Amino acid sequence: MDLIEKTLTSDVVYDGKIITVYNDKVELMTGKTSYREVVEHSGGVVILAIRKKEGIEKILMVKQFRYPLKQGLLELPAGKLEKGEDPFEAAKRELTEETGYIAKNWEDLGYIFTSPGYSDEKLYLYKATDLEFVGECPDEGEFLIEYQFSKDELIKMVKSGEITDAKTICAIMKGLN
Repeated sequence: MDLIEKTLTSDVVYDGKIITVYNDKVELMTGKTSYREVVEHSGGVVILAIRKKEGIEKILMVKQFRYPLKQGLLELPAGKLEKGEDPFEAAKRELTEETGYIAKNWEDLGYIFTSPGYSDEKLYLYKATDLEFVGECPDEGEFLIEYQFSKDELIKMVKSGEITDAKTICAIMKGLN
């Protein structure tokens, strides 16, 4: 049996700046019909940026207020893809915007789907090394506090629950072998 659902109808419920929400009628594998609420998102990038100074490696993190949660979260630098934007170019842009650094070396860590039960959001993960500070330039309305942690500190913070952002946890686990 193929694991597939056929879209019969698709209605836009909301069309916003960041997401579009659809209510789709689907035909199930059994022949019955059901409905799926789907969030369409342009995707984004996450950067595991490692700064080496005097032989000591530190991972760049940012803390920012996340309105849906009504709290600040400690995260790796990240950002939304603009329509049609190349993920690697977005990663370079976001690293500089959020931390003020550029990287000479980049490694593709793959991608993740954030919530495939209701969203098509795909996040591309990158590792950036050999960093050079050139100056911050955050987006308008974006307020960030930068932090730097060692690999051991980050792993401990993930295990203790201090870091709860899923994209950050995924990139840390994929990039810090």
